[in-house]
Amino acid sequence: MPLFGGTVKTLHFVAIGALLGASVAAAQSKKVLVTGLRAEAIQELKAAVPGVTLVTTEGDERLAVEVADADAILGTISPKLLAAGKKLRWVQIYSAGVERYLTPELRASPVVVTNCKIIQGPNIADHAFALLLTLTRGLNRALAAQAREEWTRGQYRMIELPGKTAVIIGLGGIGMQIAQRASGFGMRVIGVDPKDIPYTPLVAKVVPPDRLDSVLPEADVVFVAAPLTPESQGMMGPRQFELTKKGSYFIAVSRGKLYSTEALVKALDSQHLAGAGLDVTDPEPLPKGHPLWKFPNVLITPHVAGQSDRVQERRMALLKENLRRFAAGEPLVNVVDKQKGY
Repeated sequence: MPLFGGTVKTLHFVAIGALLGASVAAAQSKKVLVTGLRAEAIQELKAAVPGVTLVTTEGDERLAVEVADADAILGTISPKLLAAGKKLRWVQIYSAGVERYLTPELRASPVVVTNCKIIQGPNIADHAFALLLTLTRGLNRALAAQAREEWTRGQYRMIELPGKTAVIIGLGGIGMQIAQRASGFGMRVIGVDPKDIPYTPLVAKVVPPDRLDSVLPEADVVFVAAPLTPESQGMMGPRQFELTKKGSYFIAVSRGKLYSTEALVKALDSQHLAGAGLDVTDPEPLPKGHPLWKFPNVLITPHVAGQSDRVQERRMALLKENLRRFAAGEPLVNVVDKQKGY
């Protein structure tokens, strides 16, 4: 009997060993094609996740060759790569917005798409408030006067934020960070989002997008932080700008196509809006001679809100975690609903 029992135990451990060996082999066999990362970042990923094979290459032709037997791509996807990647199961996009990648072919495919939402929230929210505070504290005027070496005090109309109302369109990773800052400044926050947002003391109420018009008259500032989808495109149109409170501010930090540029120019020209801060425009880049360049109460930055000294650190942490999960066959983080577009 002892011998028989020992044999069973031996077989049991052999079986477990075989399963573990097969699992490791399966993980090691996963090939991930990497684009758009520096060599040191790739080395960091290789060291952190040894269970996958990371392959880098340049040029469309070489990419098409390498993707043929790749299990995943970090960085980008195109119809050509999707068609060539017969084994593709996952694509990791480096940005939060994925609208330019979601072709009909990718939407219809079984390939899982993940993005970098949430990790850019802190820096973009900082930028949104930098734009707002520059306008409300008259720093735009101060900088212009400084360039002229003028000490002129009578031109300022200072606004304080406590007690004011912020309407935030899009309560995702960026919008919720804006809500946190707005709440910290003593503002009342109203969110506009199609999702059921869990209760948070940062937000007084949340309405669906079809009720945007009902809350715009309450806004002292409107923040645009939603992803670009067929449903969100143009949601701040002529009527919406007319509904905003006279003397309010408009801040856009997600995508320029969410608002009507023509309607914004009209609202500024009529002095209905007190000012606008734009990190995103439509068209983009904004061409020379465009009316938006001419307004002294408009701040324009060239779609740089997503940059910061910490964002790459957070992006690398996300890439490592998703690579680890992919190697282990676990659910991925930041999975995009390809039909909704975010």
